[in-house]
Amino acid sequence: MLKMIIVSLPVTDLDASMSFYKSIGFVNNPQFTDNTAAFMVWSETINVMLLTHAKWRTFTTRPIPPATSSEAGFTLSCDSRESVDAMNKAAAANGGTADINPVQDHGFMYTRDMADPDGHIWGAMWMDPAAIPSGDQTHATTARAG
Repeated sequence: MLKMIIVSLPVTDLDASMSFYKSIGFVNNPQFTDNTAAFMVWSETINVMLLTHAKWRTFTTRPIPPATSSEAGFTLSCDSRESVDAMNKAAAANGGTADINPVQDHGFMYTRDMADPDGHIWGAMWMDPAAIPSGDQTHATTARAG
């Protein structure tokens, strides 16, 4: 079995969240989807499980953070700068908020951050490792983290 990451997120409106995630490139896996949860696939190893608040509360008693908080940030790699821009545009057109942080353009790396309808933070990133300035291999990780 492949090692996978499945990010579980509480959502207020499952249908709206599914539409949002489909608009930025995720595909729904109906095998693990019902009226309380939706399994959204980014790649063979990266997935998001959208859970209604009621379903979320069956897993934990910890409070659901308000949409204005940043409990975590997730970054999705894209094939090009244009793909980053397209993802951000799709997010804004489908219930999300585009460019919640300043756009980062380091030449070899380009990122734009967005929020889904519940305020979960996603970054769209394109990077060309061959274009990282010589002797600056750590810049790629520190630029995104900052």
